[in-house]
Amino acid sequence: MSITDTIRSAFAALTANKLRSSLTMLGIIIGVSAVITLMAVGQGSQKGVTERIRGLGSNLLFIRPGQSQASDVQSAVYGGQALTLVDADAYAINDPEQFPYVEGVAPQVDFEGRLIAGGENTTTTIIGTTPGYQYVRDFYVGKGQFISEDDIARKGLVAVLGHRVAETLFDDRDPIGKSVRLAVGPPTMALTFNFRVIGVMEPKGATAIGDEDDLMFIPLPTMQARIPFLRHPQGLSNVFQISVKVSNRGDFDKAEREIAALLRERHNVDKDDFVILTQTDVANLEAAETEISQTLWAAMAAIAGISLVVGGIGIMNIMLVSVTERIREIGIRKAMGATRGDILMQFLVEALMVTMAGGAIGVVLGITLSTLADGRTILEQSIRAEVSLVAVILAFGVSAVIGLFFGIYPAYNASRLNPIEALHHE
Repeated sequence: MSITDTIRSAFAALTANKLRSSLTMLGIIIGVSAVITLMAVGQGSQKGVTERIRGLGSNLLFIRPGQSQASDVQSAVYGGQALTLVDADAYAINDPEQFPYVEGVAPQVDFEGRLIAGGENTTTTIIGTTPGYQYVRDFYVGKGQFISEDDIARKGLVAVLGHRVAETLFDDRDPIGKSVRLAVGPPTMALTFNFRVIGVMEPKGATAIGDEDDLMFIPLPTMQARIPFLRHPQGLSNVFQISVKVSNRGDFDKAEREIAALLRERHNVDKDDFVILTQTDVANLEAAETEISQTLWAAMAAIAGISLVVGGIGIMNIMLVSVTERIREIGIRKAMGATRGDILMQFLVEALMVTMAGGAIGVVLGITLSTLADGRTILEQSIRAEVSLVAVILAFGVSAVIGLFFGIYPAYNASRLNPIEALHHE
């Protein structure tokens, strides 16, 4: 019996019981689609982490206030941190004579605020910073201009919008020169200020410290002068972070050591009241979070794999039933000259056709689900999915192997039937 005849016969047998064949494929479809979707989410998450870390810039140190005892008011405003960094610390670090390996310094203060322009409004993160932010963070304006030294000197009410914020507030209109109202604080007690838009940042997306398209930049002195709760208890100007760009990675240890010594001297403390992080530290923190999420996704993928095995058991069960129902047919075929190999091949092909059909449908469903999930927010988590050819081949290949493995026993039983006894079977 030729392979073509075997396939034709197997197809006829499966289509004769369409509902049963469809239900048999269901476990394989669910398993394959789940494996592909979960692997796509895992791979997308890993790639997203790499891009977010790269998006921070290059050769950076991040100096932040250290954890210390905070008052109730400070806890409410600063999230539990008693701020110890001031803008004068940033200016001291930006000294080419003392720190020749420092290429740029960018202090910043950030907080949440509501923006209103015309009939549109949005809540976003406001960052008060200096002109050096662009170079230090490798993040530039795409239209208009960034904050200038003149804006810093005169504490100008000017703003640079993140790409998404500009789209939300102005849609397709050019925001340059337009006015944006900033509201800070509870609605009943909000402080409001009008800012003139002077630029829009280039699209950048998410980095390891947040979505950089969902920001608004204003001059740091403007923020410090207009918003009183950002003042240090001693009357100085708080900053939440100082980003330092170092000329090359080989100077990281030296920079960290000497900058820490300077800050201890300026703050007159023996125990550090600040934290210095490198991009590697940030990457390690991000990697730790990613490892936890990947472990979860791997566990879910394993559960999806179990459904493939369950589907294989279902295939074996149905094939055993099929053999029992077709004993007389097997006897007639053997009486007409069919060999054990012919019978074995027929039932193996049937099992493979079921699993491969289910696998193909599962692949299409998995790719579709991954495409639909990509970019969605589920349980307050942004999902990124990226389907790989390896995942598709692996899932489909495993389904074929499962069909072959679980189809062997029923096919072997069918091939060993005695033709005389099979012909007398009712």
